Amino acid sequence: MPDFVAVLKKDALPQGRGKCVEVNGKRIAVFHTGAGYLAIDDGCTHADASLAEGGLVDDCTVECPWHGAQFDLKTGAAKTLPAVEPVKPYKVRVTGDNIEVEV
Repeated sequence: MPDFVAVLKKDALPQGRGKCVEVNGKRIAVFHTGAGYLAIDDGCTHADASLAEGGLVDDCTVECPWHGAQFDLKTGAAKTLPAVEPVKPYKVRVTGDNIEVEV
């Protein structure tokens, strides 16, 4: 059964930014957007670049820093080429000052 794991303090992730965390050997990109906190697998499905290092296009889209592929932060869907495969999205919740991801 999945559990929520605290990965960051809220003050460690300013709005408009992403950060890569490692949970159980998995790299997860956590973002603070106008839509709240969202999380997806960190590796771009095109060339495994860190999506946490990419720029936010809007409140629900991140752009890969290497080749410009875009991913939906809510569903993980690849929105633009060169990526065609989705990334896994994760449920996120805030408990007190902690950002938690369901893994």
